[in-house]
Amino acid sequence: MKLVLWDIDHTLIATRGVGGEIFGDAFEQVTGIPMRQQAAVDGMTEPVIFRRTAELHGITSDRSMFEDFARHSAELHRQRAHDLRERGHALPGAAAALAELAATDGVVQSVVTGNIRPVAEIKLQVFGLDDHIRFPYGGYGEDHDERAELVRTAIARTRAATGAEIALDDVLLVGDTPADVAAGRAAGVPVLAVATGRTSAADLVDAGATATVRSLQDASPLHDLLR
Repeated sequence: MKLVLWDIDHTLIATRGVGGEIFGDAFEQVTGIPMRQQAAVDGMTEPVIFRRTAELHGITSDRSMFEDFARHSAELHRQRAHDLRERGHALPGAAAALAELAATDGVVQSVVTGNIRPVAEIKLQVFGLDDHIRFPYGGYGEDHDERAELVRTAIARTRAATGAEIALDDVLLVGDTPADVAAGRAAGVPVLAVATGRTSAADLVDAGATATVRSLQDASPLHDLLR
């Protein structure tokens, strides 16, 4: 069995600002304070982004506050699904890459994302990218602060669900940030970096990606790595 683990934001989809607006609204609902500034988001998990954003506003948060934030965020994503669909988009080649892998014998696909699971599901459903993703196998923001642990969590869940002995060389992580690359390297799995986010292809190569493409329209390295 081969396991492909997808990052979501800027790898498969772009929300074009809607995600940031929802974060700000959920933050205000939970803290009672309008969000003036958001912490860095690229490659970070949702609990870390929330905690650091709270610190920027002089707030010391705890796990229960994050869980309250997560509930509000999931509900706001459901309410604003139309806005996500109208303003955001699936990235070029994403749907085709998911479909091609789904048609390949022995390949299972899930996600490793800093999003909480309900938000991950909504985002992919909105853009019609959810059909081939085994969400129960994934690693999500609520599971751990560190992305490498999310990779390990996803592998463990897939092994437990399928009974397959999945070697690390049979796992492929696909993401768009140096944090994705670092997570894959720390977890011992190959990484295909996609330069569709804020990081250039050259910087992703320097970060140590196993292979790098400018977009998922160039899917040949994806299949090469799986072979």
